Amino acid sequence: MMHWLPLALLAPAISALLIGVGHLGGLVDGEDWESATARIAQTGAALSLLAGLTAWTGTVPASLHLGNWLSSGDFHIGIDFCLDKLSLGLSCLFALLCLTVMRFSVNYMHRESGYHRYFFVLSLFSTAMQLLVTAGNGALAFIGWELAGLCSYLLIAYFHERDNATLNATRAFVTNRLGDAGFVAGLALAYLWLGGIDWNTIAGAATRLGDGQRLALALCFILAAIAKSAQVPLAPWLARAMEGPTPSSAVFYGAVMVHAGVYLLLRLEPLLAATPGAMGLLVVVGLATALYGFIAGLAQTDVKSALVFAAGGQLGLMFIECGLGWWELAAWHLAAHAVLRGYQFLTAPSYLAATHGLTMRPAPRWLARHDRLYVAALQRFWLEAAGDWIVTVPLRRLARDLKRFDARVIGPVIGLPQPALRALSSLAQWEERRVNPTDPVTDLAQAPGLLGRLAQRLTALLHHFEEHWVLKGVGEGLARESYRLGLSLNRMDEFLAQPRYVALMMIIILLMVL
Repeated sequence: MMHWLPLALLAPAISALLIGVGHLGGLVDGEDWESATARIAQTGAALSLLAGLTAWTGTVPASLHLGNWLSSGDFHIGIDFCLDKLSLGLSCLFALLCLTVMRFSVNYMHRESGYHRYFFVLSLFSTAMQLLVTAGNGALAFIGWELAGLCSYLLIAYFHERDNATLNATRAFVTNRLGDAGFVAGLALAYLWLGGIDWNTIAGAATRLGDGQRLALALCFILAAIAKSAQVPLAPWLARAMEGPTPSSAVFYGAVMVHAGVYLLLRLEPLLAATPGAMGLLVVVGLATALYGFIAGLAQTDVKSALVFAAGGQLGLMFIECGLGWWELAAWHLAAHAVLRGYQFLTAPSYLAATHGLTMRPAPRWLARHDRLYVAALQRFWLEAAGDWIVTVPLRRLARDLKRFDARVIGPVIGLPQPALRALSSLAQWEERRVNPTDPVTDLAQAPGLLGRLAQRLTALLHHFEEHWVLKGVGEGLARESYRLGLSLNRMDEFLAQPRYVALMMIIILLMVL
């Protein structure tokens, strides 16, 4: 009975493998293979659900160890699974929701150009979520965490021919990397301070670590939960994720993946409960997100945006419940919200058809009376703009400065063939001036004062000497020979830059030194 659980992971993984290999090999393609792809994906999801239900209803131990995955000195990562009520319950619930969305997608995605790619990603996502909620240690959970994020990126950018889709997918992917950094930092601190990264060891930090260490460890995992469950200030990516197909929005951002952050908090209950600072932070973040989702959702004009802001508000309430110590309530809230929100997303297309031609519901009076609050709701409280101003703009400036430094300092130091290219550019400019002559003095920057005028006169004199006595004196032959010389130098530089010649030069230098 205890070995039924791995089937919950293997079944959708095998489905994804069959669809992916068949599609890449050209065997599964076009409308004729749609029914076969759908059956493979649904079979994997159904077997995953059946395996989870069998393990849940049977008598199983609290954990399952299938061997070691990685061993290096004192560091060991086992293939461990957690079989408590939380893991098995969410495993069954998420498998059921994934199966429901797959069945809905059979007709909804009919004749879409990426039909097979869609079901491949959906099967891979089902595997990722099963691994995430049943993993017995942080390493396996992180693999599922990352696979789910990758699948999210692929389905947000499903219509990759649209610039907006790829931009939104990249935004969501980069934002979630902040949470991944927190997850990795938490695992590193857990191994450093506790000697292991399995969930039971991390939960034991409540009694084995000091207050400062416990708070640092908790904050790392809270950052991961904030990013994955779209909490303030990292909430804007969730609205951008609506660019994908409606069924994928239902399973990712209404029913399943968006709850991964809340699950992480529930899994780390002993650690968080023993850290008052972390509990207070959860309440503050959850309250801010609930208000943000509620007020901004009132100003939305399309059904998917309204639903996603409602989902964000409910996730904020779950964070509040965890922060107040109402862990069981948060778990039931997660399950109920996953079912309800998934249903609402799946019925959104029908809702649009039923309300076609009707006037849009006006904003509440209390919101309409407060102009500034209403504008803030329309602009989604400028969270994304603030993030760009704080993070994106400084990084772009830093990248521009580093590029300038690389071009002006690093390039000449390491001997890149830039002088030949610059000489070629100068000759091209000279040719352009010869065809369309202009007064060189008018092209110079006008500097004030006597020194400025003297500098202009000297520059004009040198320019006249170079143009009439150097360039024209030798004619076009200089340009042609310089061009050939530049090409020869480039070829020689590429030739000498090959690894074998670099190694030869190093050996020669060492022999000379010895």
